[in-house]
Amino acid sequence: MKAVNTGYIDMNAASPTTPDPAAHLPAYLRVKRHVLAQIQGGVWKEGDAIPGEEAMAREFGVSRMTVNRAIRELSDEQIVERVQGSGTYVAQQKYQATLVDIRNIAEEIAARGHVHRSELHKLERIKAGEALGRQFGVPAAQALFHSVVVHFENGQPIQVEDRYVNPSVAPDYLAQDFATQTPNAYLMRVAPLEGVKFAIEACQPPPWVGEMLGMPVGEPCLVLRRQTQSMGRVASVAAMWHPASRYQFTGSF
Repeated sequence: MKAVNTGYIDMNAASPTTPDPAAHLPAYLRVKRHVLAQIQGGVWKEGDAIPGEEAMAREFGVSRMTVNRAIRELSDEQIVERVQGSGTYVAQQKYQATLVDIRNIAEEIAARGHVHRSELHKLERIKAGEALGRQFGVPAAQALFHSVVVHFENGQPIQVEDRYVNPSVAPDYLAQDFATQTPNAYLMRVAPLEGVKFAIEACQPPPWVGEMLGMPVGEPCLVLRRQTQSMGRVASVAAMWHPASRYQFTGSF
């Protein structure tokens, strides 16, 4: 295995001066997380009406516009259903019916009767920065975990997995051995899936990806970009790079 720079810092170390991370969240996100927590905790069940926007605005000391943004996003994510002239209700949850299954690549390879192995190239703690901060809904200075893993099928590289993870849903991520388990397998165990967004595109890989996949210059990749949600927040953002000549996506309805 190649040398790995973990850059590990204990995220659980207690400090009397550590600020509450929630205090830095935008107001609409605090409202959104509250609604999710009530639903996931079973306080509000499928079909139940949730409090009106004015009531929640008073409860959180925010504007009705702020609450409206939180509810609008939850409606877009099919967590709640807004009925004109009636109110907002907890929707029937459909998280498991995603277009692309969240599957462990090691299990996919084993199902084909082939042998999977992986190489861990990077495991580190970084600052989110502006772009990732927007994707995760966190401040730019907040810590994220970052891993790069190459997956092999019968000794041939077929995927570079470039993944960023929210420490609040997987605090022990940096302590895992990703040569013996995949990041997907670990995250599915500790951060139950609530939702997913994805996009697939064909594009030229950056040189470091092409090198890891043993691709000739000029060969395109198929890239699956995926964002998963768990515990009312973004859990991970990943880009999975595959040589177009050696990989295809399939599905059925």
